[in-house]
Amino acid sequence: MSPPLVPEVQLYLAHEAVPLWQKTEEELGEMGLPPPFWAFAWAGGQALARHVLDHPEIVQGKRVIDLASGSGLVGIAAMKAGAARVLAADIDAFSVEAIAINAETNGVSVEATVRDLLDQPAEACDVVLVGDLFYEKGLAAKVFAWLEEAEGRGILTLIGDPGRSYLPREKLTKLAEYKVQVTRDLEDADVKLTSVWRLSRCC
Repeated sequence: MSPPLVPEVQLYLAHEAVPLWQKTEEELGEMGLPPPFWAFAWAGGQALARHVLDHPEIVQGKRVIDLASGSGLVGIAAMKAGAARVLAADIDAFSVEAIAINAETNGVSVEATVRDLLDQPAEACDVVLVGDLFYEKGLAAKVFAWLEEAEGRGILTLIGDPGRSYLPREKLTKLAEYKVQVTRDLEDADVKLTSVWRLSRCC
């Protein structure tokens, strides 16, 4: 199906979170697995993908990292907008498989990796895209420090976020705002007002 805000992209997505989560745990015989983030088009990712498709000059001919890619939505949108190369990274092995399937479905080539890119400074690229990754305090701090280092080296860093608690807005510049339809399984509303931000170099 297509995410509501990004009809140009087709993804394999779940209708409901809990049954898929339970089925995954049953299949692997392991409890306490992380939620299937890769099976949903999160609000931050939808807004960022929409922004990239509407402003292709952001990624055209450039090397892009899609951090915590999930379904691969943002990376796929970047390739559709003319990126030269996309590295979609997610530490969930299921996500990496989903990215490969979704990229093929959309007729684009996206390199997917399960490596944790936060373990070292961002590799050579021109743009870093981050959709919806500021929902946990410790992770948010680590991600933002990594992004600041990248931006300091001249890498354009953009974030899609629907108002998560740990996004340091005071250090960001808002570029756009979107109303994104989401599922009640995952969010506290049917529509999330979601912004696209850029790191402010002065901070």
